[in-house]
Amino acid sequence: MTAEPDQGARGVVTVLVVDDSPVQRRFLRAALDASTGFDVVGEARNGREAVAMVERLQPATVLMDLDLPVMNGIEAIERIMATRPTPIVVCSGYLGEATPGNAHAAQAAGAVDIVAKPGPGDDVNLDEYADELRKRLRVASRVKVITHPRGRLRGGHAPRHVVREKTNPEASTTSAVATKAEPKPSFSPLTTPIQLLAIGASTGGPQALAQLLPMLPADLEQAVLVVQHMADGFIEGLATWLDGLCPLPVVVGASGKRLSPGTITIAPSGLNLIVHDRLRVVCEAPPVTQFHVPGIDATFTSIAESLGAEALGVLLTGMGRDGALGLKAMRQRGALTIGQDEASSAVWGMPGAAHALGAVEHELPLDDIGPALLTLLDREVGS
Repeated sequence: MTAEPDQGARGVVTVLVVDDSPVQRRFLRAALDASTGFDVVGEARNGREAVAMVERLQPATVLMDLDLPVMNGIEAIERIMATRPTPIVVCSGYLGEATPGNAHAAQAAGAVDIVAKPGPGDDVNLDEYADELRKRLRVASRVKVITHPRGRLRGGHAPRHVVREKTNPEASTTSAVATKAEPKPSFSPLTTPIQLLAIGASTGGPQALAQLLPMLPADLEQAVLVVQHMADGFIEGLATWLDGLCPLPVVVGASGKRLSPGTITIAPSGLNLIVHDRLRVVCEAPPVTQFHVPGIDATFTSIAESLGAEALGVLLTGMGRDGALGLKAMRQRGALTIGQDEASSAVWGMPGAAHALGAVEHELPLDDIGPALLTLLDREVGS
């Protein structure tokens, strides 16, 4: 069993900083040293050093650049997750428009979160940036990685990468040990015409979406809307990456437009996407108190009000509780709702919270969600 990373005394988060630039390492160390809640236990200059230092120091989290010498960041993430799984936050300038897939490749390799490194010409408040960085590392430190992804078996089928959120008192009632496997639910095509398939995801979402969305056929008659928690600037890259994987076109949503049948729309960065009648969408600024942006609850609640039973709701892996109330609103208005199960979730926070609220009508492993959707929409699996 994997040893749990050391968080030090009194909740201090131990961090390994990985960057080939001495200037960047000093900046990141200063940002973390500004808080008594963090302890930088080491600095690595390349990916190979990072792998060795994680093994030796066993930090609670790793803060890693991607553009590294000797061994690049993606390979280093894979090696770490295969040998000593540790929550990794990517902090890199190697995530721009010229390389849109890097952020998602990092998450597919096992990174928990991604943060853009400010460039020389960026207008960034460094104190606010440092606060955000510490917040993300604090969240990452509460994630426990317990399995090994593709780095261990690069030549064959890799075990599923699973990250589990540590005990959440608010969702403790959802924790149960299954003594025997439950029979899979059987599905029949829905009699109510479905206009929209709505999917919410957070931590581990890009990997889950990359597995689920390619199952949807190119001639799908319904519109598909995805709300994925992601830092500003990365949604466009996510859409580009998924567009290359899916039979359906993938676009970023825009205010005033309508969701198109047979198209996957990704909610834009920094805004809540609200669905109105006839699939018209409006993008709104989130409340200052909203932590996750774009917000799944805001979108799902608007879908409940505008479409009722003419929508399907799916809540995938993610940390926190966003989406639980919105999925419950959808179910209360007659929509069929699906939640990803704990075993296949990267983090069973959001679907677990929805389960506790009674928002989930069917709880399924990720592998079974696609076939279930096709059956519900009266499509043959593999069509």
